[in-house]
Amino acid sequence: MTPREVFDRMRERWTAGETVFDDDSLTEDVILEMPFAAPGRPGRIEGRAAVLAFVRAGHDGLPFRFDDCRALAVHDTTDPGTIVVEYELAATLTATGVSAAAPFVGVLTVRKGRIARWREYQNPLAVASALETAAS
Repeated sequence: MTPREVFDRMRERWTAGETVFDDDSLTEDVILEMPFAAPGRPGRIEGRAAVLAFVRAGHDGLPFRFDDCRALAVHDTTDPGTIVVEYELAATLTATGVSAAAPFVGVLTVRKGRIARWREYQNPLAVASALETAAS
């Protein structure tokens, strides 16, 4: 799978209510990076088992469901295995039914059809604001 196909699959998994990664989608040495992680949250996780444990634990506690993942732009890089994606995740708080959205940027590197690195840039203040707006 190409990086664009892998990102499309990630988008499908978000909106299907599944964890975005699974055993088959990641390389053994995958790296998950969140350079703007909120205080107390990890900025980097290495290895398939650690990434899956982190993602599954986070998914189980989500107070919302993802309704849409809009790809705003997909940029090729000089590395054919890497793309930069600008996207927006829209979600609905399950307790209130109120919806909100927040923008993200991701750098996706794929090796042999599997995710080798996912670097997600998110604005924790924008995400918190979207959740706060949806909660009120």
